[in-house]
Amino acid sequence: MKIIAIIFQIFGSLGFLLYGMKLMSDGIQKSAGQTLHRVLSFMTNNRVMAVLTGALITLIIQSSSASTVMVVSFVNAGILTLEQSIGVIFGANIGTTGTAWIVSLIGFKFNITAFAIPAFGIGFLLITLKRLHLENLGETLMGFSLLFLGLEWLSEAIPDLNTDTLQVFLSGIASSGVKGLLIGVLVGAVVTAIVNSSSAVTAIIITMAYNGLLTWEFAAALTLGSNIGTTTDAPLASIGALVNARRAALVHVLFNVSGTIIACLFFKPLLALVDFITPGTVESSIGIHIAMFHTVFNVFSTIIFLPFVKQIALFTQKIIKANNSVEIPSEYHLEFISSGIKDSGEAHIIRVEKEIADMTMVVNTMFKVLREGFVDLTDQFVEKKIDILEKQENYADQMKEEISNYLLKCSELSINKKTKNNIPLLITIVSDLENMTDDCFTVAMLLKRSLEKKISFEKADFERLLPYADITKKFLDFITVHINRHLTGEELKEAKEFEIQIDSLRKEFKKIAKKRLKNGANVKAELLYIDLVRKIEKIGDYAFSISKNLAKIQ
Repeated sequence: MKIIAIIFQIFGSLGFLLYGMKLMSDGIQKSAGQTLHRVLSFMTNNRVMAVLTGALITLIIQSSSASTVMVVSFVNAGILTLEQSIGVIFGANIGTTGTAWIVSLIGFKFNITAFAIPAFGIGFLLITLKRLHLENLGETLMGFSLLFLGLEWLSEAIPDLNTDTLQVFLSGIASSGVKGLLIGVLVGAVVTAIVNSSSAVTAIIITMAYNGLLTWEFAAALTLGSNIGTTTDAPLASIGALVNARRAALVHVLFNVSGTIIACLFFKPLLALVDFITPGTVESSIGIHIAMFHTVFNVFSTIIFLPFVKQIALFTQKIIKANNSVEIPSEYHLEFISSGIKDSGEAHIIRVEKEIADMTMVVNTMFKVLREGFVDLTDQFVEKKIDILEKQENYADQMKEEISNYLLKCSELSINKKTKNNIPLLITIVSDLENMTDDCFTVAMLLKRSLEKKISFEKADFERLLPYADITKKFLDFITVHINRHLTGEELKEAKEFEIQIDSLRKEFKKIAKKRLKNGANVKAELLYIDLVRKIEKIGDYAFSISKNLAKIQ
């Protein structure tokens, strides 16, 4: 029963520690998420700045997983190039060592409860007193408090497991040379993959070593393994993403695995170097030694690989080859993959914005094909283009469903208030885009019907349709350029001008058609022509609806 009680205490302590890290990271990301994104997108002009940016952001949010997933999302959205992302990923590994330093310098030298409990109370007050608008800071304080409370309770539980039998077993593994090193790396990788936080695992390693349960060498091996285990998030986040995003995820895996292999080959000299530059003996400052080892390992790995950024990018391009096909696939999938305990809601939003931009391009492509039909309406046009348009319209239907569901899941994540308020607007925009593809296909079917029923239009009618279609196409181009960003008052006026021009031409065409009907023109031809004009006008209406929602985006 005592052993069971100890196990439950350890699991409970780990729960507090992990939830505290999540709460703290969420609070920081919600309060500074958009600022961090701007920093990430603008401070990566050269590889050194990219490393420093990655280290700084990860040091702030204390999650290399969250920052790496963010990088993959930026690459997928085209904000960062593959080469820029490599430096940021290197820096993220350095920044994640901050947790180890906090734990080793603070965790065991102060009465944690004395400041953690009051800090939790202050955080709770900040969340409760909403008029102060400091909820994110309160969440951060509460997370910080829970992290250290969990760490203290874990430290109290571990001595009870410090039995002679367990010590002999762990010492046996640690003293078995290369075999013990490999076991340590494997265990560290597996545990980190399960826990989904290298920072948390490093804190646990330091706690266990501080309480005499782990030797210096075995703790270092476990730390190396945690760097491999943390690479699971980026590949998951890149599933279904563009080719460069998948390459960025591969860089993260290759960098951490290669760095770990090199560290294993020079394991003893690396331990000796850390021992030399770290004040005090290993026995008296095991936590600081582990934190230093974690930092030295990541810094040295970055120094070794940073000069070869271009070569690494080329290598990933050879492994993950680009698909040069421009044909839209028959099925669309946008799988929502959580990056675990430190899931970055902002990174998910960046990814879905890229998908919305792609959906806008589908609309543009379909309307461009329609304009070709206005210029040259023949049986060949119907044979070659109608099937393509139908496939694109079905694809857009799938996009609407998948993207809308993805956005609904994003709304359940910890994201800042402005971003959460934008989600319903984005869902409406997606719906409008899908409606535009429906109308594009309807226009195509009207053109097809005119050929099948041998309904001929006057040449002047189609000549009038071309400028009408051109204005609509310009409006679609305007939407494509401004999608996913806030429209200014002037830009909304520009959108309104497009809407006015389209409506004005529709009224003019309708009058002409009605006048011809009174004069005995072909009823079927005139009604079909009115339908064509009305459907194109509806596409303009949806474009203006999107413009109004973009103006509301914060």
